[in-house]
Amino acid sequence: MLSKITKVLLIFIFFLISCYLIYTNEKVTEHNNTINQNFIDKRKSENVVGKILIDKININRNLYDINDSNNDVNKNITILKGSIDPKYDNSIFFLAAHSGSGEIAYFNDLNKLEKGDLITLLYNDIKYEYIVYNKWETNKDGDIEVPKENKKQLILTTCSTKDKHKQLIINCIEKES
Repeated sequence: MLSKITKVLLIFIFFLISCYLIYTNEKVTEHNNTINQNFIDKRKSENVVGKILIDKININRNLYDINDSNNDVNKNITILKGSIDPKYDNSIFFLAAHSGSGEIAYFNDLNKLEKGDLITLLYNDIKYEYIVYNKWETNKDGDIEVPKENKKQLILTTCSTKDKHKQLIINCIEKES
């Protein structure tokens, strides 16, 4: 008699533990889904259109729609007007950011990039890979003159760390697959 009661109690306890585990797992899954949806909603509400990744100099920053107030060199890495969406053949995409000191100096180490270094651009849910092709400094006059290559280009620019009257230009071309 005692063994039957023990068996019934063990089955009941096992049942309760199973119900608890199922309940908490559903709550964790529901919580994770909420976090993921919040991220997607936040991304959409913030007009995030992409991300720039440069492992060599520890850059991993969101890019904002060109018409968004966060697409501002005093806030973020900025997509410059005149950029051509990288989905098009022979596109040219310009990104600018501050260098120097301070929390918005995202391109401070841009001068450390060398020919052959890899840059990843995630833009409108498409991944593009570029390699540094060449770099130079030019007078800072409000214009960026870049020779047009026969491939997709990514141009990164910032103020020179050596001369405040110059800007650094990094010309990147699409990596061949």
